[in-house]
Amino acid sequence: MNDNELLIVELRNELQLELADKIPLGDMEKKLAEYVNDLIIHDFKRLVSLLYRIDVNERKLKNMLQEHKNADAGNVIAKLIIERQLQKIKTRSEFSGNKTQSDSEEKW
Repeated sequence: MNDNELLIVELRNELQLELADKIPLGDMEKKLAEYVNDLIIHDFKRLVSLLYRIDVNERKLKNMLQEHKNADAGNVIAKLIIERQLQKIKTRSEFSGNKTQSDSEEKW
């Protein structure tokens, strides 16, 4: 699976967001922004909980929202969610399947 496909799976699992199997990143971000905006209006507590569970950096979120005061908050938050999910995918990829010579040695 490529990163975009893994991102779709992550967003489906974490947010129960309905996404097509093949969706361009821009369209995915737009759909996520709509979802976030809906949560801002109707269930802010759930949004905060999701951001905490996904592990979006609170300081970075606050800074981004302040820097982009005139931007749609849903778009700003969606970008941060996608950025964080891609970081997780990259980290998992780096720590799984990359066998080195020391991997064959006994682990502590």
